[in-house]
Amino acid sequence: MQFIPFTLLTLLAPMVLFAGGKEPTHEYFTTSDGIKIHYMRLGDKGSPVVLIHGYTGSAEGNWFRNGIAVALSKNHRVVAIDCRNHGRSDKPQRGGAGKPDDVIELMDHLKIAKAHIHGYSMGGSITARLLATHPGRFLTASFGGSGIRESDPEWIRKVPADKTGRDPQEDEASRALRIRNAVDNGASKEDAEKSASAPRPATPARSGLTVAPLQIDLTKVTIPVLAINGEFDRPIEKTVRMSRELKNFKSVVLPGKSHLTAIAAPYIPKEYELSLVGFMNKNDKR
Repeated sequence: MQFIPFTLLTLLAPMVLFAGGKEPTHEYFTTSDGIKIHYMRLGDKGSPVVLIHGYTGSAEGNWFRNGIAVALSKNHRVVAIDCRNHGRSDKPQRGGAGKPDDVIELMDHLKIAKAHIHGYSMGGSITARLLATHPGRFLTASFGGSGIRESDPEWIRKVPADKTGRDPQEDEASRALRIRNAVDNGASKEDAEKSASAPRPATPARSGLTVAPLQIDLTKVTIPVLAINGEFDRPIEKTVRMSRELKNFKSVVLPGKSHLTAIAAPYIPKEYELSLVGFMNKNDKR
């Protein structure tokens, strides 16, 4: 499985208003290998929700600026992690990926036995690995901009073709993400804007993004599973195996949206929020 670059959004949009006048907390804990991890919390009732952002994204940009965390916090206790090498967390490997074990350690730190776990892109890859290694920690599993692809060569050959095309706002969203990521890594806004305007290398080095193939038997997964993908973000390729093997699975396809515009403020469609909130409310266990 390979994490997709620029998968998520920390756009320069203003922070949304929080229900009841409450704002999210900014907290930290230290992992077993000494990494200081930042996380945000919002909501004081209901079952826990753990949100995992995408590569080069952050908890704030991926979940708070677009209103997702706020909507979920009305009925849930939301926890959004800044993965290592991202956001306000320590960055032992600049350009490196997040680590699934950090999510489990955060849940242990907060004494969360089970949660609705939702990840976007890289966060979806982390969610898949946690589903394979720690299935007992899930109330539900949900994926944005991601899924669990076919691994059997015979089935891979049978996957129908996805619709081709691209949301014309995708490049604009990508540029804003590149600026925010550069600022998160210490660049001035002026330098970040210059860097974002420069041509991207054809094959940039993305250290730590390639991981071992996922080993999971989806036929043994009994919890509800959801996937939300843009129409131009290969939703069939990402979910056809899940549709075939999972007992309780729903796929939502967002018309006209690409990888970033499916989630990033101000491009995210209302259907993303409604689908995710409705799914968790329906399958809640308090």
